[in-house]
Amino acid sequence: MTEDPQGATAMPRPALPSRGRPRLGRAAAALVPLVLLAVLGAGTPPAPAPVSAFAFAGERRPAGAGDPLRRGLEELVARDGFPAGLAAVRGAGGGPTRHYTAGVADLETGAGVPVDGRVRIASNSKSFLATVVLQLVAEGRISLDSPVETHLPGLLRGDGVDGREITIRRLLQHTSGLPNYTDHLDPDWFASRNVYREPRELLDLALEHPAVFRPGARWGYSNTNYVVAGLIVQKVTGRPVREEITRRIIEPLGLRRTYVPVAGDRSVRGPHPRGYHPSGPEERLRDITELDPSWGWATGDMISTPGDLNRFFSALADGRLLAPEQLRQMRTTVDASPLGPGVRYGLGLVSTPLSCGGVSWGHGGDIPGYKTVSGAADDGRAVTLALTVIRPRGHPAVAAANAYYDAAFCGPAASARAAE
Repeated sequence: MTEDPQGATAMPRPALPSRGRPRLGRAAAALVPLVLLAVLGAGTPPAPAPVSAFAFAGERRPAGAGDPLRRGLEELVARDGFPAGLAAVRGAGGGPTRHYTAGVADLETGAGVPVDGRVRIASNSKSFLATVVLQLVAEGRISLDSPVETHLPGLLRGDGVDGREITIRRLLQHTSGLPNYTDHLDPDWFASRNVYREPRELLDLALEHPAVFRPGARWGYSNTNYVVAGLIVQKVTGRPVREEITRRIIEPLGLRRTYVPVAGDRSVRGPHPRGYHPSGPEERLRDITELDPSWGWATGDMISTPGDLNRFFSALADGRLLAPEQLRQMRTTVDASPLGPGVRYGLGLVSTPLSCGGVSWGHGGDIPGYKTVSGAADDGRAVTLALTVIRPRGHPAVAAANAYYDAAFCGPAASARAAE
C-alpha cells in the first residue's frame, strides 16, 4: 500500500504510458482540490468510451457545436478513460446554466448520459454538514470554539486524542489531528460494498490509531472530523443528520434531485449514469453503482446532480444559507497546500485559485464510481464536473479534469493557457 499525499489510502500502481497529452500549466494542474473519502484504484486508463452528443434540457441554454466546453468534455472522456462526464456551467451574473454530457451512462448497453443526472457526491457532503453546524452557531446552540467534550463528553479518548482539546472549529477545518478512519477500511470495495456501518463504528476504527498531530498544530484531512461533527449535530438537535440537512438546505433551496440516503438504501434513485471502479490486476472497470454508503455517513453519503450542486454553492456564496458572520467564519481559511499551490481550507469549504484570477469556493469528492468537483465564485459563476470513475492523485486524468474545471470558470482563454 502507498500513502496518498492527502493521507488517503491508494493502491500501488504501475507506471503509466505516455498518452501524448499536452503539458498542463502549474496553476491548472493544481486546481480543484481532491478532497476525498478515499482514493483507491489505479493503473492504465481503460480504452476510450464512446462519446455522446451535447445535450441540454430544463434550466439549460443550448450551445453550438463549436462550444469549447462541449468539445473539452468530449475530449476528456474519450482521451482519459472516463466512461461518462457531466458538467453544469453558469456564467458571471448568475445567468442561464449550460449542461453538458459526454460518454455513455452504461458500458454494457451504451445508453446515453442523462442530462443533469444524479451521482454520488462524496465529500461535497461536508459542505452541507458544515452549513448546518454554522446555522446552529447562529442560533446560539453551538460555539465554534467549544470543545467536543461540551456536547459529547468522553467520546474522544485515545492515543494522543482528547475531546477536551479538539474544538468544533478544528473538526470542520481539519486541524484536529484525528486519524482518518477511511485509511483503515477494507481496500476491496467489491467485497465490502454491501456492509452496513454505524457512525460509532467508524469513529471506533479511527480511535484504534494514534493522533496524527496535536490539535491546531497544522492542517490534515480526515473524514473522522465530520463523523464527530455529525454526531454533535444529532446530539444538539435531537434529530438525524439526514433530516437536518434536508430541512435546512435541500428543501429551502428546492434541490429536487438531491437527497441523503436512508439506512440500507444502496441505489442511486432517478436518472443517473452507472459508476465504475477498477478491479483486479488488469484494472478492469466494474460496475459499482449500488453500494452501501453508510461508511461515508455524514462525511460523504449524499446524492445530487451538477445543477443542484451549483445551486447549493451559489446559495452559500450569495448569503442565502448563512448570515454574514457565519459565512465569514466559513471562509476563514488555513493553508491546505498539500492539495495544491494556493489551496486553502475553511469550514467545510475550499478556496481554489483560478488561472484567470480570483478563487472558487466549493469542495470536491471521490467515492468508488463517482468523482465530483464543484464550486462558485462571488460574481455568480458556478461549475460542477462529475465523472464516473475515480483516479488516484497524480494520475494524468486527474490533472486533465482539474484543467477542465478551471477552463469552465475562466473561458476558452484558460484552456489555451493550461496547455502552455
